[in-house]
Amino acid sequence: MDGLGNVTDPSCTQQPPLAIDIIIHLDIFGIILYAVLTLMAVLSVLIYMEEAIYIYKTVPSPKKSAIMWVNGAAPVIAVTSCCGMWIPRATMFTDFTAATYFAIVIYKFLVLMIEECGGDEGFLKRCGQNRLKISTGPCCCCCLCLPFVGISRRTLFLLKAGSFQFAFLKTVFTILSIVLWTNGNFDLANLSMNSSAIWINPFVGILTIIALWPVSMVFKHVQGLLRSQKIIPKFAMYQLVLILSQLQSAIINILAMAGTIACAPPFSSVARGSFMNQQLLIMEMFIVTLVTRMLYRRRYKPLDDLDKHAEDNEGNAKILLQSECGEDGVQTA
Repeated sequence: MDGLGNVTDPSCTQQPPLAIDIIIHLDIFGIILYAVLTLMAVLSVLIYMEEAIYIYKTVPSPKKSAIMWVNGAAPVIAVTSCCGMWIPRATMFTDFTAATYFAIVIYKFLVLMIEECGGDEGFLKRCGQNRLKISTGPCCCCCLCLPFVGISRRTLFLLKAGSFQFAFLKTVFTILSIVLWTNGNFDLANLSMNSSAIWINPFVGILTIIALWPVSMVFKHVQGLLRSQKIIPKFAMYQLVLILSQLQSAIINILAMAGTIACAPPFSSVARGSFMNQQLLIMEMFIVTLVTRMLYRRRYKPLDDLDKHAEDNEGNAKILLQSECGEDGVQTA
């Protein structure tokens, strides 16, 4: 402390406050804000439960499992954010839980697109004659010179493995991070070379990019085929959850660690950044839950039925054309 202008509040350098400290110091606006955000998180769960029951009763396996996993992303993030809002010292655990769940959602969305095509056999039957474009984001969108790849069982296995590795390894690294944190070796705010976070987080980022790549490739390939199944808005909502839960959180945390987000006792800069991010996520995930309910809670018309109707229409057109040609031949004769 060099002078009165440089006095730093002790709470700005301390750990996040306890839950009881927040409750005691809540004013009227704070009580209303906490009540509304908590209500949003609870409503997200109730809406999801109602939708899950409907999906479970009306959609056949294994598609219903993938749908319920994908739809659960927004409610899970809303609930974990609400827990982190009420208990600031649990933020790391709630963030890790949400990130681990969404790692599984990335793989499940790939499975969902394949199941919409009729499963592995249906996907190979419909798309096996085509070639897969691999110069897509987020990994190789600028590498237009990359060749197209034939679609086979081996290709399908590699696509699934590329996304599944993140679901598995993210869980492993989450457990490892918690173990290191208990020993004092993992701290997100510590950016020194001796910190384990500076090594684990970039590696997890690379795994994330690798996992998103197969999903993007399959979506580019089937978006025309599954247009009737509303795959484009579904993919858009999946991407939106990814951006809000991962990119938005990363940007706010970086700004907080850089001191751009000011300290506001009893919250330090980092704790306040996490607090703001959790409030935003609860509101955003509530809206996403409402939109995804409109997209997924509906009567699913199998893609095979659509193809049969198309084949019937083509057959009827051929018969009509042949009959017209026959009549013209008789008239000419």
